[in-house]
Amino acid sequence: MHLGFPVAVQGRPGLRAYDSRSPQAPDGSGPHLSVSLTYLRDILRYLAQTHIRFYRLSSRLAPHLAFPRHPELTAQVDQCQAELAHTADLLRRDRVRFTIHAEASVILDSADATLTDTSLAHLRGLAGLLDRLGAGPEGVVVVHTGGVYGDKAAAQAQFCRNFTRLPLAVQARVALENDDDRFGLSDVLWIHRQTGVRLVFDRLHHLVFNPDGLDEFEALALALSTWPRGVRPKVHFASPRTAFNVLTAPEPGGPRRLLAAPRWTQHADYVNPFEFVDWLRRARAFGLPDFDIMLEARGRDLALLRLRADLEQFAPDVRGWIES
Repeated sequence: MHLGFPVAVQGRPGLRAYDSRSPQAPDGSGPHLSVSLTYLRDILRYLAQTHIRFYRLSSRLAPHLAFPRHPELTAQVDQCQAELAHTADLLRRDRVRFTIHAEASVILDSADATLTDTSLAHLRGLAGLLDRLGAGPEGVVVVHTGGVYGDKAAAQAQFCRNFTRLPLAVQARVALENDDDRFGLSDVLWIHRQTGVRLVFDRLHHLVFNPDGLDEFEALALALSTWPRGVRPKVHFASPRTAFNVLTAPEPGGPRRLLAAPRWTQHADYVNPFEFVDWLRRARAFGLPDFDIMLEARGRDLALLRLRADLEQFAPDVRGWIES
């Protein structure tokens, strides 16, 4: 079992997840895949030093996918064949599992043909990037279902129709996540049964939105069962935010500090170790197969490293289940 974190590194100043320059930069410079890959190799060195073997790549790693209205950027993929192969060798050498989470703009359940075509093209591009980087069958592109558009059943059926328009190799890269306000585990399970798309169980989303009252560990077991035999599933875990949200409002004499109650749908900065230990022990007692855990804490790698230290102190048995 591996712990992972998404995209931004907090524990090493200066590490970037992708080339964030704009194609419309006034000085004429623009983003390049070679720069993003250099940044990624820097992150891989950090992952090796901290013994982290699970990482979510930025969906903006490849500029032609981040800026689809600039088709001239597509040529960078062929220009960077050697660098892509070298980066793939490093990922393979260090045994890093890597996945991608598609942007929220990638929607497959809309009746808008332009939005659908753009989303399908984006998924083909992300899947191709994973291929170029040597991802095994555990390397997935995670998506959400999309909007309800006034008719959830129709939206689910539309997702299925659009999903099957993807090449089979791309379908095998896509994983569907339950969300926190529209499509719960039962809803995405229906889509899986129509299409075969594997499911990523998001634990906080399930706690927040579970209209069918599905037991948490039964829901987890159902999601894990959608993965191919021999491929380790992944799940998402985050503690709910409990801190005040700090707001400011202009007033004569300067901004005033305002506090708002926390929203339970938001991710906490760190992972509550006692909540995590109880959850993982119960999952083990339920007899579930092994899976990797993407920690979606706002502290990113700092939250992961702190959780490992907390497990050493408070639950060494659970720490022993985590590979590092």
